[in-house]
Amino acid sequence: MVAGDAPNLIDRPGTPEDAWDTWPRLWRLPAADPLAWRSVVVIAAHPDDEVLGAGGTMAILAAAGVRLRLIAVTDGEASHPGADPAVIARTRIAESVAALDLLGARDAELIRLRFPDTGVAGREEELSAILAELCAGFGACLAPWEGDGHADHEAAGRAARRAVPDVLAYPVWMWHWATPGDPRVPWRRACQVALPAGAAASKRAAIAAFTSQLTDRGAGLPPVLPASDVAHFTRRRQEVLLR
Repeated sequence: MVAGDAPNLIDRPGTPEDAWDTWPRLWRLPAADPLAWRSVVVIAAHPDDEVLGAGGTMAILAAAGVRLRLIAVTDGEASHPGADPAVIARTRIAESVAALDLLGARDAELIRLRFPDTGVAGREEELSAILAELCAGFGACLAPWEGDGHADHEAAGRAARRAVPDVLAYPVWMWHWATPGDPRVPWRRACQVALPAGAAASKRAAIAAFTSQLTDRGAGLPPVLPASDVAHFTRRRQEVLLR
């Protein structure tokens, strides 16, 4: 961040999970039935986005034998400033594979586009064309929310919406910077997937596989995902999607 610039949404103090957990409207959102989808493509800007935002839903789909394709836009190599990007990319790819196994989705088709981490917006039009081809024929598409507050998430979300007629978007960083009822969030488009106990447990285990994101990054840098943020993704058996 340049001196004098206002902190971005992600850098600002976050909303405690208790505020979300006790917001009645969150638990009254319309229900989505993932088992109505015969095949699903999941788009992730970085390794771990798909698990944080839709890991429980993926576990449900995998258990039901639904065809799954995961498209990883970047390898997440920029998460540790000062570290060798190639090493970080290999680490995060391995963590993502381990997480899929823990979700029961080891048979999911995995496609890595290797776009530059933090540079997706500069290739958004190209990404949209690729996604249009890779998502063709699938019954549902899950992608990052285009208002999430992270440039890569937003670019991937916009590219997906241009490429696919109907996208279900999953928020990640929104839970950090938004507040219950926040007018910046299109709550009228929100729905929820209720997670059975087994799917919720699988998601918790899959999140724990991303050790690189859950531990200090060295050079005085805190984890990408501190415990306060992880709490948003392990709340009471629910995932929220935006139509």
